[in-house]
Amino acid sequence: MGKIYEYQVLRVDLTNEEIKRETIAGEMVKNYLGGRGLASKILYDEIDPKVDPLSPENKLIYATGLLTGTAASTGGRYMVVTKGPLTGTIASSNSGGYFGAELRFSGNDIIIFEGKASHPVYLSIMGDEVELKDASELWGKTVYETTDLLIEGAGDKNARVSCIGPAGENLVKFASIMNEKDRAAGRTGVGAVMGSKNLKAVVVKADEKQVEYFKDEMMKVVKKQTKMLKEDGVTGEGLPALGTKVLDNIINSHGSYPTKNFQFATFEDVDEVSGEALVEKGYLESNTGCYGCPIRCARKTKLPNGRSGEGPEYETGWAYGADCGVNDLNAISEANFICNELGLDTITAGTTIACAMELYEKGYIDKDELENGPELKFGSSESIIYYTQKMAYREGFGDQLAEGSYRLADSKGHPELSMSVKKQELPAYDPRGVQGHGLNYVTSNRGGCHVRGYMISPEVLGVPEKLDPQELKGKPKWVMTFQDLTAVIDSIGMCLFTSFALGLDDYREIVNAGTQFEYSSDSLLETGERIYNLERQFNLEAGISPEEDKLPARFDEPLPDGPQKGISTKYREILPEYYEVRGWQEDGWISDQKLKDMKLK
Repeated sequence: MGKIYEYQVLRVDLTNEEIKRETIAGEMVKNYLGGRGLASKILYDEIDPKVDPLSPENKLIYATGLLTGTAASTGGRYMVVTKGPLTGTIASSNSGGYFGAELRFSGNDIIIFEGKASHPVYLSIMGDEVELKDASELWGKTVYETTDLLIEGAGDKNARVSCIGPAGENLVKFASIMNEKDRAAGRTGVGAVMGSKNLKAVVVKADEKQVEYFKDEMMKVVKKQTKMLKEDGVTGEGLPALGTKVLDNIINSHGSYPTKNFQFATFEDVDEVSGEALVEKGYLESNTGCYGCPIRCARKTKLPNGRSGEGPEYETGWAYGADCGVNDLNAISEANFICNELGLDTITAGTTIACAMELYEKGYIDKDELENGPELKFGSSESIIYYTQKMAYREGFGDQLAEGSYRLADSKGHPELSMSVKKQELPAYDPRGVQGHGLNYVTSNRGGCHVRGYMISPEVLGVPEKLDPQELKGKPKWVMTFQDLTAVIDSIGMCLFTSFALGLDDYREIVNAGTQFEYSSDSLLETGERIYNLERQFNLEAGISPEEDKLPARFDEPLPDGPQKGISTKYREILPEYYEVRGWQEDGWISDQKLKDMKLK
């Protein structure tokens, strides 16, 4: 059998500074596909779900997808899986760039980090040489500085670095892990777990190794699917032209563009901060892409002050823009670069500031608490830059912001002003305007999340077919299918954006071509269902009860503006049906029989 059938594992005991090699058999790979699925299975089997996320007993798992490093279009993704400090749920954060492919080329498919180092360390993978090295001189340095120093130390500009910045070192609850400086395993606080282990970075350079797969069979499929991606209106036109910020005007005109901490659903200054504005104001230098990507949606941008990098993406631009009431694209872009440099999840960072702004304007945060910092008023460009820097270092009021919006609002006696699910902040879509997407929010296994079942695709964009965003009939089945398919895509190592042009049959075709596993479309989707049930079971055992499948009370209030004016959330009407189509109990728990059916027990 080729290498793709068996996963090669590095088990790194940070406490004792020991590294072991292990192999995961092909049958396990077939049942969980790699990436998100296989790493979640390892985590579930090896830790107590009730463990403190920032304790040495938690584990941090880097996992490449089944097709990562192959010829598959966009096949460069990797996942970081752990128990998340922001939510207490299972955390799995996805990143692109080139690091994942390079890790796979090195002959290492998964890295399991255990325990806690006695001092700052980093893992060096240079060809066949794997060792832990002292990172004391790197501790305290930014993502950009760390990346440059490790590449210089490797003596090869093609070495790839995944690391944390000061936010991860300071255990900010939503710290990210960054690779290639600007690519992020962003959500759920995986960077804080890395920091809690005194692990600064992973640097890898392969000795020209390639992933073994059935290349001739796969290339026929890749050629066809690349053509599909280039001819699609979203992946071949919208995303290459304007990146993810192509959505600003689309979602705003739909009436689901959250503004001022979700108090409104349209932003009158959207034209000042949209993807079109990024081009018209001269910030955009070029578009670029990740490993094996024909879409090339990433933006290389440069500010008037000369600062350059990637982004902002749609979610980032919205979080620091409309959600904070800010119409200053320069300040939004600057805040984005600070997040990348210091290692912060841009969605939670921006929306936590938005929550703080509402708390401040309603008198729940005293001016004295800001310690001479700028007032937290909606529309303040100065505030979004100042407090982003402060939260990464936990300085002044930034220490409170570093806990995320839920803990901040709860500490002020008003948790209802945190727009979050299971303590993770919602992204840039008001659920009152897209009812299926609201159901996805409350049932997501990692809290408020749009990339666990992107119902915006059918409910707004009309892909693969146009659904009425206010119609409830059939939505639970749609949500389940999107969630299970997303689990498949994350686990094989392809980009979620391919799902705008590709469907289940296409993913089955590319997986079978590369592996000869002979999935049917139904059995492949069932693999995604198994992964989703595994994550849900982890959360239940961690103490995350079905009672937390809910949205903040604000969404029971009708929208005050825009095309969806007067509409409130309706997810409660279809949540019981969702449990039913999932085969779960009426109360949202998973029965022993269902766990057996899913081969989880």
